[in-house]
Amino acid sequence: MATLRVFFADFWPNFSMENNFIVSALQDQYAIHIDSEHPDYVFFSAFGAKHFQYPDAVKIYFTGENDVPDFNLCDYGIAYAFIDFEDRYIRLPLYAISNGYDDWRSKVLSVNHSQLSPQDADRKFCNFVYSNAQKAHPLREQFFRLLSQYKPVDSGGRYLNNIGKPVADKLEFIRNYKFTIAFENSSSDGYTTEKLLDPMRAHSLPIYWGNPKVGLDFNTSSFINVHDFSSLEAVVDEIIFLDTHNEAYLDKLSQPCVKKGQWVDYKKELSEFLHHIVEQPLPTAKRAVRYGFNDYYTQRQRISSALYSNKIARPLLKKLIG
Repeated sequence: MATLRVFFADFWPNFSMENNFIVSALQDQYAIHIDSEHPDYVFFSAFGAKHFQYPDAVKIYFTGENDVPDFNLCDYGIAYAFIDFEDRYIRLPLYAISNGYDDWRSKVLSVNHSQLSPQDADRKFCNFVYSNAQKAHPLREQFFRLLSQYKPVDSGGRYLNNIGKPVADKLEFIRNYKFTIAFENSSSDGYTTEKLLDPMRAHSLPIYWGNPKVGLDFNTSSFINVHDFSSLEAVVDEIIFLDTHNEAYLDKLSQPCVKKGQWVDYKKELSEFLHHIVEQPLPTAKRAVRYGFNDYYTQRQRISSALYSNKIARPLLKKLIG
C-alpha cells in the first residue's frame, strides 16, 4: 500500500489529523503519514495561515464556512458553492460531513405518517440553539424575537439563553420540540449546514433560512422554508397554523426530507475527487499558478494574514481595510 505524506493546517479547534473525513476517503488505498516537515499534500481550511509555510505542496482547501476557495492560493477546493472549475473543485456541503449523516440516510427516505403519533404534535413549542452572537445575519435574532411574541421560544444555546444554562446535548434537547429555528449565519446559494440536518434527525420541524436553493438538496415540503414567504410575519402565520392544526403539522412532519433522486453519495464523490488528485504525478497535480503576478498576490495575502494574526497589528489593519 502506497504512503501519502499529508498535513492538515488551519482547521477548527479539536480537528483530528489522524481521524477525519479526508483520511477516511483515502485510507482504503493509501497509508496516511502525517508529515509536518515535508508533506506532499496540504489540506487547509479557513482558521489560520499556516498553510503558507508549504508553498511546494499540492494544496487542497476545505471550508464549511460561507466563503469560497481562492484558487490563486490552492490547487483544489472543497466547499458548498455551486462552482464548475475543471477538475479543481468539488461541492461538499457541511451537512454531508456532520455526525450521523450516513446513518440518517435510511430514515429520511422512509418516513411516513404511520410512524408518527399524536404525541409528536403535543411537544413543547419551539427551540433556538445558537452560540454565535457575532457575524451572524441580524435576521436570525429578529425572527426569534418576532416568533416569541406568539409563544415563548426556548433558547438553549449560549446566545440569548433563557432556560438557565446551555444544553449539553443539542439533539436530545430539540427532540422535545415541535419546531426548531434553523437559520444559517448568512444566506448564500448552496450554503446549508447541520442547522437544517439536526432538527430533521431529531424529528423536529425546521424553520429554515439560509440557502435560497435548498430545494435542490432537500424536499422543501418537509420543512418551513422562509425563502418561500414574502415576509417574516407570513412565516409566523404559517407556524401558528401548523401549531394549531395537528393534522396539518403531522402531515408536514411526515414528508420525506429528500425526494427521489436528491440524495447524493458525498462520501463516494469525495473519495473519487481525492483519489484523482493523489494518483497524478506531483508536478502534474499542481494547478495554481506559482509565478508571475500570482506570486505578488500570494505574498500580499500571506502578509495580510500574518498582520491580522498579530494582536498589535490587527487593529491597525482593520482600520486600514475596514
